[in-house]
Amino acid sequence: MHIPDGYLSPSTCAVMYGGALPFWTFAARRLRQSVGSRLVPLLSVFAAFSFVVMMFNLPLPGGTTGHAVGMGIGAIVLGPWAAMLAISIALLIQALFFGDGGITAYGANCFNMAIVGSLVSYGIYRAFAGHSPLTAPRRVFAAGCAGYVAINVSALLAAIEFGIQPLLFHDAAGAPLYAPYPLRIAIPAMLVGHLTFAGIAELIISAGVVAWLQRAEPALLARSAPNAVVTLGKATASGRESLRRLWVALAALMILTPLGLLAAGTAWGEWSAKQFQDPANRRAIAAASFQTEVPSRAPAGLEKLSTLWTAPFPAYAPPFLKSASLGYILSAVLGTGLIIAACLGFGWGARLLAARF
Repeated sequence: MHIPDGYLSPSTCAVMYGGALPFWTFAARRLRQSVGSRLVPLLSVFAAFSFVVMMFNLPLPGGTTGHAVGMGIGAIVLGPWAAMLAISIALLIQALFFGDGGITAYGANCFNMAIVGSLVSYGIYRAFAGHSPLTAPRRVFAAGCAGYVAINVSALLAAIEFGIQPLLFHDAAGAPLYAPYPLRIAIPAMLVGHLTFAGIAELIISAGVVAWLQRAEPALLARSAPNAVVTLGKATASGRESLRRLWVALAALMILTPLGLLAAGTAWGEWSAKQFQDPANRRAIAAASFQTEVPSRAPAGLEKLSTLWTAPFPAYAPPFLKSASLGYILSAVLGTGLIIAACLGFGWGARLLAARF
């Protein structure tokens, strides 16, 4: 679901940046009032959680791969506005340093996953959870539904953005300039994998983390449940202790990230320009696209824009390490460190602005 550079036209990318900007601005303003609280540490841990979760690739039908995003649990714990910024920060670090998602398509990726994903997650969760107590099983069910619906809505948006490219942007001969497959192929190709494996993974993560928090730190669920009946059966951990638990759990996930290397294949719509020219890769692209004819080479616009930015650690593989597993773990640690720095920088800037204005 990470749209690379070259799959969307420059004008489409500009529209998506324009669509994301008001949400980023409003979210930043909302968070300025909370930067002195626990929100910045929580922003860091859930942005890092989203980053790490997206490294666990899953095999999808058609020989492609996909992953959960963590948008459901982010919106539930942080609220929709903070979740938007958390996932946007994770996506920025992925694009800049690891080449996962394009720089030109960053606005589209954030709009699909961080913005719409967070709003849908929050809305579904609030609707299904109602006024139930923070520790009610109903909230676990609501969290699972929220994550499942949100990731599929995000996938649908990405499919539409892919699918309109051949219709709107082609050369004089009718050949697509950017993403090559129309809506009738892009939508089912994207949704088949997300309605099944990736959606279920997001469901399990959202429901599972809420169930764990209900036992370990139910107070963290209060932000998205302003009208909930609060019936905490026992004293909960201190703020520092609960954050420590979250970071320990995240560290365990980092160690397990090489499991994400087991899923072979490329996510649908994330093929590199070179893959269009390789016979084996062309067969894989065709298989994932309902045996639709594959262009003999990458569309001209895609090929041109795909070289716009070269990440220093592409595909989470630091070039100075021969071990793919060790490189994956190091990338998880490096990405988490960069996310913490970005969140602290955001908190510092927000406090500075709040003091001046």
